[in-house]
Amino acid sequence: MTETHAERPIAATATAPPVNHDGPVYWDPWDRDIARDPYPVYKRLRAEAPLYYNEKHDFYALSRFDDIDRALLDWKTYSSSRGPILEIIKSGIEIPPGTLLMEDPPAHDNHRALLKSVFTPRRIMSLEPQVRQLCIRTLDRLAGRDRFDFMTEFANDVPMRVIGMLLGIPEDDQEGIRDHTDAFLRTKPGEQMKVGDTAVPHAELYAQYIDWRADHPSDDLMTDLLRAEFVDTEGVTRTLTRPEILTYISVVAGAGNETTARLLGWLGSLLAQFPDQRAELVENPALIPKAIEEALRFQPTGHAIARYVARDVEVHGTTVPAGSAMMLMVASGNRDEDRWEDPDRFDIHRKMSNLRTFGHGIHFCLGASLARLEARVAMEEFLARFPRWDVDGDQLELSPTSTVRGWQNLPIIVG
Repeated sequence: MTETHAERPIAATATAPPVNHDGPVYWDPWDRDIARDPYPVYKRLRAEAPLYYNEKHDFYALSRFDDIDRALLDWKTYSSSRGPILEIIKSGIEIPPGTLLMEDPPAHDNHRALLKSVFTPRRIMSLEPQVRQLCIRTLDRLAGRDRFDFMTEFANDVPMRVIGMLLGIPEDDQEGIRDHTDAFLRTKPGEQMKVGDTAVPHAELYAQYIDWRADHPSDDLMTDLLRAEFVDTEGVTRTLTRPEILTYISVVAGAGNETTARLLGWLGSLLAQFPDQRAELVENPALIPKAIEEALRFQPTGHAIARYVARDVEVHGTTVPAGSAMMLMVASGNRDEDRWEDPDRFDIHRKMSNLRTFGHGIHFCLGASLARLEARVAMEEFLARFPRWDVDGDQLELSPTSTVRGWQNLPIIVG
């Protein structure tokens, strides 16, 4: 690829306030002005404050690829036991058992092995025909339209239906469950996520489905979890308790809906920004997986991962005390000049290796292959129907949180 590839600016990023280069670098994960285009701030952090401390909110942050990589592997120091979200870590609430994202070994290893045994590559690959039919059905409703919201009418719909199908949740109930889950993850401008008395809210939403499946087994993930046996940390061979299954289902449903929808949203906006690269995908759909990997690097859905510092650790000559919260800024590492050549250029032909958007080490995302499958099939079908579109910047709305970043609304004009 050459430097001549055209880029059409997207209003939500083009109108971001200028970065203050005079004073000390500042990053706030709840600052919507920074979130519009955080990459100039990330660049300053890597250069000026590779170990950053935010005094206002009392957390540390790592912004360089190599530092993030080491931290993701060092679970004894950078613990997941209090959650991967800054607000949850700071709240100090109790984490329910079976919450893979919020556990360290040995409990994590036992629970991950159980989920891995039912969330197999073979099961994921077998979903492709059904995912394709879901995409086709969704796109059929958009036939003949010259404008629509890419998020609300496509990107949010497909992951919801796929997760519902995987879990065995009736189709009529899927949208309501998704909306309840998303409401917890969304925040108002400048506000933090509201954490109640549990790190996994709305788990009881799935209670009636679990009770039904216990008496009416089927070929779905929920039935498999009800039946699966594992050896717990006490050495006892058993099945999951009802509260543990509720936690598993809630985590799978929430993560699968939110992150994949935002990935599709970034693909929708990036391919509008770079129409010549989009044209290449239309001409050669075999390039779509490479475009997905570059989108995961260039605009990752999960732009930061939080960790609890379990023991004192020295980083860049400073001791970070045990009990601190640490933000691992994956989106910054994805643009690190020491790791990537010309990192601020979107290039679907980029040679990709060691991508960390799905994490690294023991907490590498179990749903990564499903997200990639959904994104590939969705874009194959979307590009076949709509080879050209522009974004209506006047109605564009970003929805960032301390952990994820993506579009709330992405209105597009096709043709």
